This record gives sequence, C-alpha cells and structure tokens, in this order.
Amino acid sequence: MSDLEDLYKEVILDHYRTPRNRAKIEGADVHLHRDNPLCGDEIDLYVDIEDGRVTNVGFEGRGCSISQASVSMMTEKLKGLSIAEAEELANTFKSMMQGEDAKDEDALGDLLALQGVQKYPVRIKCALLGWNTFLEGVKIHNEKHGS
Repeated sequence: MSDLEDLYKEVILDHYRTPRNRAKIEGADVHLHRDNPLCGDEIDLYVDIEDGRVTNVGFEGRGCSISQASVSMMTEKLKGLSIAEAEELANTFKSMMQGEDAKDEDALGDLLALQGVQKYPVRIKCALLGWNTFLEGVKIHNEKHGS
C-alpha cells in the first residue's frame, strides 16, 4: 500500500473518530433528515445561509466510517462558501465519486481521500449521503425563498 493511501485512510479515520461540526443548529435555515436504509447510515443536516453564503453547517448522525467522515469533511469545506460555490463543490465531489477525473483537486483538498471508495460501488452512496442531502436542502431553501 502506498504512503498516500495510508495518509488518506488516516484522514478518513480521523474524521470518523473526531467528527467536525457534529452539532444540532437550532433554527437552522435548512434541516433535513436522510438515510441510506441499505447500510443503516443516517444524518440530520443543518445549514445556515446568510446573504447567499453558507455561514454554518452541522450534522448529527450515525453510520459507517465512510458516511460519517464524508459529512464531517463536507461541513468543513462548505462553511463560508457562496451557495453557487458550495453547489459546484458538491457536484465536483459527486462526479469524482462516480469515477470522473477530479476536476479541481485544489478545491477538493482532503476530500480526495474518499476517491478510493470508487472501488466499492455499494459504498459510494455512503460517501454521497451528506452531499446529496446538502444539495436537496439548498434546492428546497431556494424554492422557498425564491432564489
């Protein structure tokens, strides 16, 4: 196994063991509960949006190391981004997970650690649970607020 693969595994395990932004956000602009019934992953995602920017992101959940690490990493990446930037990052991540070449490795950063999940097609849904929930939540928020 390469040193890079070892590093990537450590990044994933670190986020699983010590998740970032694991917290309920009272009164969040976006709150969605979603799950992956095939493997038991579930999350509650909370997003605050102000002036078209993601100002805060939190989650609660349980599941496999891939789903929980992915949503932890996602919350770190999305804070401070405009909604357009956040959607673009989410779509770039989804494309990478579906086997396309990573378009913007700099933007993905540590998220590249999850690229190895592609080798296990049944686990891709685990990695995408938080991202799909975020995109769905933003869509609902935009429809509600006429954006």
